[in-house]
Amino acid sequence: MQAQTAPPVGSPELLERLGHLCSERGLENLAERMAELYELVGPDLQDLEVALKSFPRPNSLVSHSAHHLLEVGGKRLRPLCVALASRAGSGFGPEALDLAVSVELVHNATLLHDDVVDLADARRGASTARTEYGNAASIFAGDWLLIEALRRVRRSGVPGALERLFSTVEEMIFAEALQLENRGRLDTGRKEYFEVAEGKTAALFRWAMWAGGRAGGLTESLCEALESYGRHLGVAFQVIDDLLDLTGDRSRTGKALFTDLREGQMTYPLILALERDPSLRLLIREIVKGDDGEAPAALCEEVADRLRAAGAADRCRELAQERAALAVAALDALPDSRARAALVTVAESTVSRRA
Repeated sequence: MQAQTAPPVGSPELLERLGHLCSERGLENLAERMAELYELVGPDLQDLEVALKSFPRPNSLVSHSAHHLLEVGGKRLRPLCVALASRAGSGFGPEALDLAVSVELVHNATLLHDDVVDLADARRGASTARTEYGNAASIFAGDWLLIEALRRVRRSGVPGALERLFSTVEEMIFAEALQLENRGRLDTGRKEYFEVAEGKTAALFRWAMWAGGRAGGLTESLCEALESYGRHLGVAFQVIDDLLDLTGDRSRTGKALFTDLREGQMTYPLILALERDPSLRLLIREIVKGDDGEAPAALCEEVADRLRAAGAADRCRELAQERAALAVAALDALPDSRARAALVTVAESTVSRRA
């Protein structure tokens, strides 16, 4: 079978990006598997987009703020997890669709709140909702999306899903609070970093996998295996995200480089680089304490070069690959299926992304 160089036209953004990336890097086999993944869940994700587009539109600042972010699009990785987890069981039905929409709404709610906390001006290559409609509208829009997510989870009728989402949101809040407490602290260590990554990012991936599995009628033990997959995938995703903030291509990531550091966040690549090259502390401190606006390009380039020279960038990708391998290993409990193979593809391609 001849490898396809890109997923079909009209495929969701995540699959299209990953498919093109795999082809560009000579990973034809993975690109072909991405096309097969789209064939499996493409209709599910199209149903998701229809549901998001039909979200209520009252004429208010809160509604405009919420739709501003929803319409910019996104990777839709968390709904993809719901869809694949459900297809590891009986399939993607109305209950799974409600859960897929819900997890995307929760994710977008956190982004609306994050942009206010971080005073961010750009998100996904566009202006943030707070810059268009104000901080208050952005906060209330996030609250509105969260309420609608909870309502849809309840409507799904999947046993335990709503209670687990309550716990997940609480975990995310405390992780965000820990990140806030560590803001500006250059002595933030690995322990604190992974506590934040597990709670802020991996927790929602865990819920998506568990909830999707339950919607598909899988047993509790199999749902726990899927939950373990989500945990490791979430950490791998976050590590790559943090690396791209320092060494990525702005035209692909949709935001200025070193955004996290300018906000005082010590991410895993920087923690590693400081351990290996303590002299970086002065340069990092200069970026953190800089004036408003983007950090000087020359300074950022020097930090990025020294991060690579210290081997921190390579080690981050190695760690992400290790966590992706653990995610794949968690799938051993599941019987062979197209959905299980697709989840392997998602894990492997996610750590290869450049955006």
